[in-house]
Amino acid sequence: MQSKTLIQDERVDWQELGDGIRRKVMAQNEAMMIVKVGFDQDAIGTLHHHPHTQASYVSKGKFEITIGTEKSVLEAGDVYFVLSGEVHGAICLEKGELIDVFSPRRDDFL
Repeated sequence: MQSKTLIQDERVDWQELGDGIRRKVMAQNEAMMIVKVGFDQDAIGTLHHHPHTQASYVSKGKFEITIGTEKSVLEAGDVYFVLSGEVHGAICLEKGELIDVFSPRRDDFL
């Protein structure tokens, strides 16, 4: 059985979202959620918004990130921060992975 406080990556299954994107909900409670999102090259995280605050860490690859009217290319080690309700999206320029933290958790991911 998987611990709820000590999570091993290999024991969490990927959920295929289609169009070259997949995710793993790694840990969550009502206040916070951490999600690993894998992207194939050229996959697009379409522009969207949600009421959750989001912080994202680029763990692998290269992405063009849009937040509101601002765009930037971010690589492994970079971070972006999205306030509640802000329109944002990502284009994967090189196969990569994002680590997203949401507050509160995204119940629609469960």
